[in-house]
Amino acid sequence: MLTAVKLPKWLSPPRMAFLASLLLSLIAVAGTVTVGKDAARYLYISQEVIRQTPAVAFELFTWPWFSLLLAITHHVSGVSLELAAYLWCAFLMAGTCALLVSITQRYVTDGGYWACLVVLSIPAFNHLRSDIIREFGFWFFCALALWLMLSWLERGGWLRATLVQLAVAMAALFRIEAVFLFPVLALSLLGDLNTRQGWLKLFQITLFLLAGIMTVLFLLISGYTLSQPRVDYVASLIDPRIFLERFNLMTGKFADVALEKYSKDDAREIVFFGLLLTLITKFIALCGPLTIPFLYRPTWRVVTDYWRQFRPLAWAWLLYFCMLLIFFVQERFINSRYVSFLNLLAVPVLTMALISFAKRFPRLGKVVIILALLVMLHNVVSFNPKKTHYLEAAAWLSQNTSPADAIFYEDSRLAYYAGRGYPSMPTRAEAMSPEHARDFRYFVLTIKPGDTSLQIWMTEQHKQVLSQFENRRGERVVVIGD
Repeated sequence: MLTAVKLPKWLSPPRMAFLASLLLSLIAVAGTVTVGKDAARYLYISQEVIRQTPAVAFELFTWPWFSLLLAITHHVSGVSLELAAYLWCAFLMAGTCALLVSITQRYVTDGGYWACLVVLSIPAFNHLRSDIIREFGFWFFCALALWLMLSWLERGGWLRATLVQLAVAMAALFRIEAVFLFPVLALSLLGDLNTRQGWLKLFQITLFLLAGIMTVLFLLISGYTLSQPRVDYVASLIDPRIFLERFNLMTGKFADVALEKYSKDDAREIVFFGLLLTLITKFIALCGPLTIPFLYRPTWRVVTDYWRQFRPLAWAWLLYFCMLLIFFVQERFINSRYVSFLNLLAVPVLTMALISFAKRFPRLGKVVIILALLVMLHNVVSFNPKKTHYLEAAAWLSQNTSPADAIFYEDSRLAYYAGRGYPSMPTRAEAMSPEHARDFRYFVLTIKPGDTSLQIWMTEQHKQVLSQFENRRGERVVVIGD
């Protein structure tokens, strides 16, 4: 079906994925007027690095490597920080798509262009194209590490092993969770550890990790104090004692609130399987129409092929799923951005399933292809009203308030666009409580249509609306003061 389409010889599937990805990112970014919350924070840190020194980045954020990259790019090229961020994200995303297609077509006969369709349409990560987030670098270098790993497993060699570990280290600079790929490297060799060559490969692939551990031990013995907040945070997440404590606390609260006394003994099972099902449901939902082939039972055979041919990706999927489950228990929330890496790892199995389904049901296969193309456009084209009222409110704040004024921003992006940095703020309920309401001179709040809860509070606090700004949807930014 897709293989019958005649394309220029130079337009190989990976190149097609790379170029099409850049086009989709351009379309997505062209429709944006404001950056996301995380983006505003990264850009503000980059501004401070340029204005002061790189050391300030670590005072503002515990893992600021992406912001430092943006600052360096601006310093070298002269392009604006926001443009540099969009360019990096677009090219890293394009590289990720190209690598996933290359990985898939390595073992799936005539699967290159099918993989292009999958990787460019799957909602999980394509709907994030208009964002400026660290995940783009994390995804790219993880995909690069897995691409190199498959080559190294076939041909071995010290150079390839070193490149794999360098790619993992680069991915960790964007998100430290990338270090989970080191166990993936070892697990992928389980079947070879009964040979001397297998043990040699294991040594090759853990050389960086062993060197890092030895360096840390040497520094500790020498009396150095090693403490990095982000590393400490990740270590606390995987600490079994803390995990069990948080899980027991969660199940205890659930049992007290939602269960009768006769069912409280089952609270642990209910909570655990509830979290498990939530993660699986999110993963399936983020696959979009590409889950349709799995409604045909024989298609499930491709999961076995995925495990056999793409074992590093399969191990990475299982370990990352466990990491998400731990995070879910520890932090009590999960979002689609974190789950999307599971979908990225599943691109080969989704491609194999789509090919198998299209061969068995050609007409239905065409329907899935059309749906995938429609989702591809939906991921990057949005007709929702833009947050122009944010820019208008920020302009008013910069003209009518002083940087020295105590201002509560419900969304810190308003401070960013007003040229007031990216302040860390308490929750709205805390800021507006009787104990803290007098700590702020102004309150800049985001109001949804129909929200009338502010009037009573303003009367009690003797405050009034100084200005308000609204977009086409009726969402408002309200500036409240004395």
